Amino acid sequence: MTGEVNPRRSYHSTTRQEQARRTRSTIIDAAHHLFMTDGFAGTTMPAVAAAAGVAVQTVYKVFTNKTQLAKAVFDTAIAGDDDGAPMLQREALTRVRTEPDPRVKFQLYGEFLATVAPRHVPVQLVIRDAAAVDPEARAVWADLQTERLTGMHMFATSLHDDGHLRSEVTVEEARDILWTYNSAEVYELLVIERAWPPHRYGRWVAAALTAALL
Repeated sequence: MTGEVNPRRSYHSTTRQEQARRTRSTIIDAAHHLFMTDGFAGTTMPAVAAAAGVAVQTVYKVFTNKTQLAKAVFDTAIAGDDDGAPMLQREALTRVRTEPDPRVKFQLYGEFLATVAPRHVPVQLVIRDAAAVDPEARAVWADLQTERLTGMHMFATSLHDDGHLRSEVTVEEARDILWTYNSAEVYELLVIERAWPPHRYGRWVAAALTAALL
């Protein structure tokens, strides 16, 4: 036995993986559109299957339930793609994380928010508005809030460990301030309600965080 990989088998495996990735992406795109047009409650798994041109069993096989599907829609919206790379490993947040000047760090973070918030906040708001009456939406909303709070705790800890926080600002207070300023609600008030351009919102967040924490 030579131990060589069968080229034909490898080819077929790669082809199946690519087909699965395309199917997943098609389902996410269809669900995103339906969430935006029909709301959370109005978006059913059969409706997503019909919009994606796949069997409803395929949707359930890929995502199990609407909770997982909605989370995938959000993750794809904030990332801008569905390749699965964690946000912290992407270039924009790597620049924020590695920037030594805290004021520049917040400027970069504001630019990041201005870029990604228009994509993911509308999805968040659909989920939030449904969470009051829909258990599935409530589960997704709780997951998003917990995930965001964890990320902001990491951010606050990094600021503290690097000596950037004012002496009276604790890690927990910095976490909560970061969590508040990058919330969907702040974006909703300033950009959606008051029609601020996203870049103005991003600059405001950077200035507000600088004043509150450094």
